[in-house]
Amino acid sequence: MGQEHTFACKLVWTGAERGPLTDYASYSREYVVEMEGKPPIRGSAAPVYRGDASLHNPEDWLVAALSGCHCLSYLAHCARAGIVVVAYEDAAFGRLALRDGKMRFTEVTLSPKVTILVKAGQVKDGSDEAKAHALHEKAHADCFIANSVNFPVRNEPTILVQG
Repeated sequence: MGQEHTFACKLVWTGAERGPLTDYASYSREYVVEMEGKPPIRGSAAPVYRGDASLHNPEDWLVAALSGCHCLSYLAHCARAGIVVVAYEDAAFGRLALRDGKMRFTEVTLSPKVTILVKAGQVKDGSDEAKAHALHEKAHADCFIANSVNFPVRNEPTILVQG
């Protein structure tokens, strides 16, 4: 795998179809994001910024990107370490607040709940569970998105053992 990769999208403000931007209160915040070979995604501003609550917004996407990147990094580490993951879900939460005179994310907390399989006769001393927990730290250190933001991304994982 090379040391540089590129990602591109096209964004079109579709709110113009509802009329031109003439004042802050009344214009549509709706837009479409397109990525080659993928379905388009409709978006808007967050409801607090007069956006459409039924559409995703950039704040949603930032939290989802952190959650998705951690998940994929974690699953890769588990696969390499021989940890059998049978379920993974995350309840991620981001906080946007006024800091230093600007609205910004001040933190995101990931709460992944991972179920691993330990077959009868295999490791019974909890070492798979401990390894599965420790791999969250490795995944966090390797997460491209977490490495790209300037606020803390916390991980509060739960490991469940099945089998």
